[in-house]
Amino acid sequence: MTEAQTPAPRYITGRVMPVGKDRQPETRMEPLFPPDVKRVSVSLDIPDYTKEGVEGAIVRFPACVDQLIAQGAQRIMIAGLPVSSQLGRTRVLKLLEETERRTGVPADGQGESTAAALKHLGARRIAIASRWSDELNNALVRYLTEAGMEVLAVTTRGQWAQQAFSMSFDEGVRLAFQLGREAVRQAPQAEGLLIAGGAWRSLAAVPILEEDFGIPVVTNPISEIWRLMQAGIAPPVKNWGRLLGGA
Repeated sequence: MTEAQTPAPRYITGRVMPVGKDRQPETRMEPLFPPDVKRVSVSLDIPDYTKEGVEGAIVRFPACVDQLIAQGAQRIMIAGLPVSSQLGRTRVLKLLEETERRTGVPADGQGESTAAALKHLGARRIAIASRWSDELNNALVRYLTEAGMEVLAVTTRGQWAQQAFSMSFDEGVRLAFQLGREAVRQAPQAEGLLIAGGAWRSLAAVPILEEDFGIPVVTNPISEIWRLMQAGIAPPVKNWGRLLGGA
């Protein structure tokens, strides 16, 4: 089928990304999306995940939303846990409320979808596999705590945005497994594991770590897809972990 013959998508979901595709590798989510659901993205062009970097970029958020709406977006996602974490939950909830009121479409944030997914799986006491700096980790822990989670352990490799973007595919996958196992070893009583961040291609680790430790595992991409499942837009997807399998 040629491009001209491709039918119009049934649903369009819009994402306000932290950075553009020229800086951040696209997370491989194709197996998770129905073929008739289209994603459109606009970048905030955040220079780094520092507090100052996020604050300087978030002023562009309304314009990014308008661009997505112009492309037909029927849902808006503030992508990236670093953005939610540095803004704080109060600011994020206000942004989501204002966006819904102004555009008439539902709005979501990565922090909110992540916390909701973990709670849905019965995992309020969690371990976090993170490669980020302590400053960013602390902001993430504050966000999730305000959302009703209890963080028992969090790993670190001291990364900021530049180090995260420069990882190879193999390095990202290896690190996801390594830090996932490290986090659960630090908190064997954890009810769930969060692999934080989307740039390190952590999808492959989800079903394997769930089998290894017997607890649910959540990542950025699958929490976003799960929100579409909740809304009746996407069906369950087998072999990618408990959340997407319809648990």
